[in-house]
Order: sequence, then C-alpha cells, then structure tokens
Amino acid sequence: MQGGLPHPLCTLLALSSVISLINAFYIPGFSIKSYVDSEAIPLQVNKVYSDRSQLQYAYYDLPFVCPPTGKKHAGYASGRSISLNLGEVLRGDRIMTSDYDIVMGQDQECQYLCSHKTDRQGVKRARELIEEGYVAEWIVDNLPGATSFVTVDRTHKYYAAGFKMGYKEFSPSTGKQKYYINNHITLVIRHRQAPGRAGRSGGKVIVGFEVYTKSIEAAHRDSTGCPQDLHSDMDGMEMYIAPNNTNLASKYPSSSYLPEEDDFDDGSTLTIPYSYSVYFREDESIDWAKRWDLYFNNQEDSNVIHWLAIINSLVICSLLTVIVVMVINKTYRQVHSKDTSGDEGKLLLKRRKPGNGTKSPRLREKAPGGLLEQKGEAERDDDFSSDDEFVEDITGWKLLHGDIFRAPQYAGYLSPLIGSGMQLVFMATGLLILSCFGILNPSFRGGFVSVGVGLFVFAGIISGYFSSRLYKTFGGMNWRKNTLLTALLFPGLLFTTMFILNLFVWAQASSTALPFGTLVGLIALMLLIQLPLVYVGSWYGFHQSQPYEHPTKTNSVARPIPEQAWYTQSIYAAFIAGFVPFAVVFIELLFVFRSLWQDKSGYYYVFGFLSIVSLVGILTVVEVTIVATYIMLCQENHRWWWQSVFIGGGSAFWIFCYCIVFYWTKLHIRGFVSGLLFFSYSFLACTVYGLLTGTVGFLTAYAFVRRIYGAIKAD
Repeated sequence: MQGGLPHPLCTLLALSSVISLINAFYIPGFSIKSYVDSEAIPLQVNKVYSDRSQLQYAYYDLPFVCPPTGKKHAGYASGRSISLNLGEVLRGDRIMTSDYDIVMGQDQECQYLCSHKTDRQGVKRARELIEEGYVAEWIVDNLPGATSFVTVDRTHKYYAAGFKMGYKEFSPSTGKQKYYINNHITLVIRHRQAPGRAGRSGGKVIVGFEVYTKSIEAAHRDSTGCPQDLHSDMDGMEMYIAPNNTNLASKYPSSSYLPEEDDFDDGSTLTIPYSYSVYFREDESIDWAKRWDLYFNNQEDSNVIHWLAIINSLVICSLLTVIVVMVINKTYRQVHSKDTSGDEGKLLLKRRKPGNGTKSPRLREKAPGGLLEQKGEAERDDDFSSDDEFVEDITGWKLLHGDIFRAPQYAGYLSPLIGSGMQLVFMATGLLILSCFGILNPSFRGGFVSVGVGLFVFAGIISGYFSSRLYKTFGGMNWRKNTLLTALLFPGLLFTTMFILNLFVWAQASSTALPFGTLVGLIALMLLIQLPLVYVGSWYGFHQSQPYEHPTKTNSVARPIPEQAWYTQSIYAAFIAGFVPFAVVFIELLFVFRSLWQDKSGYYYVFGFLSIVSLVGILTVVEVTIVATYIMLCQENHRWWWQSVFIGGGSAFWIFCYCIVFYWTKLHIRGFVSGLLFFSYSFLACTVYGLLTGTVGFLTAYAFVRRIYGAIKAD
C-alpha cells in the first residue's frame, strides 16, 4: 500500500509546464471574415455597464442616445436585434445593428449621426450613468470596441473593452460637479492582409478596434452638423438644463429657496448632436489569430502572482500528503500487524482490563456473512497470554465495523444531492478542459455559460445513475420519487432564487433581467431534457445495477456514540477542515473576483493557472476529507455520511466570507439592488462550489471507509 501512493508533486509540476503554455492560448474563431476595399462593415451596439453597479442597460434603451432609424447599413436595418446564445442573454447582452457607416479602407474625418432631443429625465439619467462610471460596448467583426492604454514604461500597449459614456469635472465658479457627454466618437480600425487565397484576392482582416471619445458643445457646427474645427480645444457638451424658475415658484409657493434640479417635467429639452470619425490603419504586427492578445496583455505582469498561488497550493498539498501517508500507514499496520494472532483476515476483539478506560468492552462479535466462532479456553489464553505483548487495544475505528455502513439520516436527500454534485463535477471538468484548449474563449461570447448549462443538463443521466444506485444502497424503494428529487431539488432551488432576483432587476429596467422567453426556455431545458435524462440514468442505476457492496454487515442495533471532542462536531469540523482548501485557492480567487466584479472591462483568461490551482484544490479536499474522516472514526463516530459532505464543502463558507471582505474593501458598488445581486449571486456560486467539493469529499470518504474496512473481517 505504501508503494502505491504516488506523490503529487511530480505530476503537478509536469502539468504546470504544459498547462502554463496554454494559459493564453485560444481559438479566436472558426472562420476568418475578410473584407475587400469599399465593402461595408457592420457596427453593432450592445450595452452599457459599470464596475460600480451590477445593473446593465441596453444601449438603445438609453433616453439620451440616437435611436435607430431603421435604415439599412452593411445589409442590415439598424435597430435589428442579433440572435444571442443562452450565455449572452444570461450575461445581459442586447446586441443590435446600428446606423454607423463604416466602409473598408475609407477614412471619414467627420460624419454626422443625429441631433437628439432629451428632456430633464433623460439629462438626469445621463448624469447618473456618468456618475456611476458606465462604459459602452460596441462590436466590430466580433471585437469589442476598446480604450487603448500604454504601460508606464511605454513598452506595452493593451486594451480595456468599452469606452466611457462621459466624464465629470469640478466647477470652481459654482463649487459643483459638471457632467459632460461624449458625443463625438473616433473609430480606429486596424487591419492587415488576409491569410491565404482571400489575401491574394485583396482581402483584409480586422485585427484591432479602438474607440476614442470627445465631448463637443452643440455650437460652432457646419451645415452638415459636424464641428467646424474637430481637432481644436472646444467646450464640452454639458448635460444641463437651466431650471425653470417660474414653474418652480408655482410648485413651491411658500418656499424662499428654489431647487436647481427637480423632476418636474416642464417640456424643456436639451439637443445633443452626435458625430463620429472613422480611420483605417494597416498593422502587420498583429496576426489575426492573436488579435485578442491586447485584451490580455495587462495580465502579463500578474503571472508572478499566479505562480506564487501555485507554489502556495503545492506546499499546502504536500504537507497534507505527508499526513495522509502517515494515516494510511498507521491504518495499514493496525490491520496487518494484529491479525497474525488469529486466523488470517480476522479481527479479534478482547476484553479490556478493568481500569484501563471507559470505552466499549471487548466482546466477540459476529463477522459479516459468518457465524460466531468459539475457541477453547486454552486457545484463548494463548491468544491473550499477556497484555504487554498486545499493548495496542483494538479500539476506535475497528469497533465501528457493525455500524459504519448504517444508512444515514435523511438518506432520501443525500442521494439526490450527490447526484447533482456529480453533474457539477462533470460540468466543471468539461469547462476547464475546453477552456485550457482554447475552445471556450472571449471571442465565443457567452460560450462559457452556454456550454456550462449544456454540460450540466446532459450530465443528468450521470446524476440519475449515481443518485439511484446510492439510493438503492441505502435501502430505498421509491426510485421514481428519488428521480424527481434529483432532477428538480437543486436545479429548482437555483432557478427559484434567480427568478426572485430577476423581479428586482426587472423593476430597474435593466438588461441584466432575463426575458420571459429565456425563463420559459430554462424551464423547458429542466423539464423536457434534463428530467428525462435523469429518469433514464435512474432507471438503469436502480434496476440494472447492483447496490454498492459493503465489506461488513450492519448490526440491527446502532452502537452508541461516545461524547465527541468539540473539533470533531459537524459545524466546527467543516469550518476547520474547509479553511485548508480555501488557503490553496484564495490567491487565484482574487483574480477571478477582479474580473467578475471589479474590472469588467478586462477578461479573465489564464485558465491554465486556474486549472492547476483547481486540481491542487480538489486534491487538497480529498486529503483533508481522509484525515478528518479518520479522526472521526477514531472517536468511534460512525455518522460520517453527511459529515464528509460538510467537510468537503466547508471551504465554500470561507469563500463567501472572502466575498464579503472583497465587497467592503475593494468594490464601490452602490444601490440596494446591486448589493443584493452581488451577495445573492456570490451565495449561489458558493453553494454550487460547496456541493461540488462536498460531493468530492463524500466520494473520497466512501472509498476510504470501504477500503480500510475491506481489509479486515470481524470475528
């Protein structure tokens, strides 16, 4: 047994050298779109979002931007919605065609778009979005419009997706903030010759899409609506409508103070002229296959920290590996060193000498599947001739052989949860593999969520199989009820929570809210696809498979559990054991949280590092569960079923605490609904993670218990 335990360090170091090469690899698309000179290029508008809010809004839903005219541009009528995948809808995308005219190879120094009139409510809305730091996302050739930055040493250029809606500045004369809308957009399209036959035919591919903004006042415009001098310093387009003192005086007749801002709509409007420029620049330094690299370049400086996270996780995992090896070696010696006093493969239990302790007396017990064997007094005296020769008492985990496989309380809920956990394990494994090989990448917008939902749904057959077979092992008979619980319990709780949260988002008119059709589609996925798959898996697991075999039989009367140490009790053991896997992954979690909550303009795409840390984290969960289960069994506690789930998923508690700390120390989220969404989605994510790692802990403890009790037989 000792030689069969490979040390994980060699394997992990080998994997790190391979996967690290993949951390920036991606498949940017399945087909290259090339354009010839004078060919129209469609520009699509998507949404506006902010790092200070969890609420997103469709661009054309804003009351102060130019609405679509319906005219055709690049073969599509403006305002036409682009079909989205499930992941895009869930992430709040609302992609539509626009009125911007972009023609390959043709620069436009200024092109007038529209003059849009907005009322006081529209001006107030614009000021709110500017105050919250909202940025807009436009798309050309599947590339998001980006704001270009240069590193401090001016050696690297990188992109941040999106561009600011406007800006604010302090007015010394009034002592208040002024808000300006960016009403002139400069689009820079970087291109190069297309590869292969298309390039030889004059085709060009887009390798960069940069957006530069400027706020220009409504005055001093020519006949076309463009600014007379686009490149000179001009006053910005302030989002301000002077108060109507007459209406305010009638509204507040008894007040000597008239507010400057009021929601009263008196019909006043502000006209905002919009224009844009387009420039094409050839850039042979960027390959089409690497055009997304500029969105990731700002992450290169953090590679040292990623490696630090891996080293941290390897050190913790190595220390745990030593402890696990010691536990297994001790168990191995206990099993094989004492069995030599009797028949081979049998465990002899003797009576403890008076005064040696308060644990259970040593009585002959029935072996599983066998009869009580009798020995003569002489043979018994030979076996137990001297306590000095048999110093180590047969206590602790060996005494539980008749109760260790006793069905747990609420077994009807444990098996469905383990089944759902198997779905999550399959889904997470598939997502990490596909991400490491570049199939899931930022160019596949919404692909991570879409593929994740698909993997979860089609893993229903795996969920049903494991759930029903475990249910049968526990002695359950109503397998159809277990099937419904497996298919609907955990997914139903997730869907119900998301639906309730969706009501709050609907009230804010945010694109983050799921459309009614999407909700119906999710229900259809759950009832029409997942449920039948779970049913098929459950039928096969219950009727075509045998229950899991246990090496010992269960006694008819449960063995009393002695008083337990405080650290072995369920809640304390889960918290203590869960801190170790959390310590393995918390550094990498910081980058994930930054990408999800703090810097939404960037992309998290170091899945090679994430895969290594996740692998070490799962291995840590396995080792922690083995140690915690062994300690519990040595305390003569046979209720390990649920405990193993809590220990395996204990790190989810610490991750949620980390979310709270991150919220108060790093984020600047404002508003009740945004805070509610943050904590609710963080709790859901931690619940999913906890069930996944809890399932790993359960499978580990089950295998460990079957292995050590399979090595002995009770005589």
